[in-house]
Amino acid sequence: MSKERFIAAKEAWAQKQVARGVRPREVRSEDRLPPGQKLTTNFPVLDLGIQPELPLAEWTLTVDGEVAQPTTFDWAQFNALPQVEDTSDFHCVTTWSRYDCRWTGVPFTALYEAVQPTAQARFVYFTGYDGYSTNVPLEACLDDDVLLATHFDGQPITREHGAPVRVIIPKLYAWKGAKFVKGVHFLADDKLGFWEVRGYSNGADPWKEERYA
Repeated sequence: MSKERFIAAKEAWAQKQVARGVRPREVRSEDRLPPGQKLTTNFPVLDLGIQPELPLAEWTLTVDGEVAQPTTFDWAQFNALPQVEDTSDFHCVTTWSRYDCRWTGVPFTALYEAVQPTAQARFVYFTGYDGYSTNVPLEACLDDDVLLATHFDGQPITREHGAPVRVIIPKLYAWKGAKFVKGVHFLADDKLGFWEVRGYSNGADPWKEERYA
């Protein structure tokens, strides 16, 4: 399936769910498994049909926008930032979840401290080498389980899963975590990302079933 057909199919799916009356829940579920999700032990691959090959010697991460210290990190500089290991659950909007995913990488808070966002920064806009983008409120990015991950289960993240670095935001549906990440942009105003302009929820809270706009 071409990228254009894949995107069109996903847009049509979102529109169909809205037409069926699928709406966010008003009350957040307290269960570990969000409503409408099914557990899997696999790790399905969902992307735009583009899996760029990024040699580590050529990879860079640009962090800019409403920050005092805009910075472009190369691979060595990025890995010189503090590293953590965190285990969290993973929830895909396509109704599957996987428990106890073990990620290692740079906590978002370390990136935050390195670039010193201004008082005007309220949103974060992530971009990827595959052309992907997504937006998240800054407050949601400051949880201690939000990572720019380089390893999964002790091994470097593979190309199909977003190597060399992907964003992990466990409390939101996984489309909010960009793969192949190349840019982290701090914004004063919200800017909708790739799927958000194509019918997906801006909130993306799995326990409220915020799947579609």
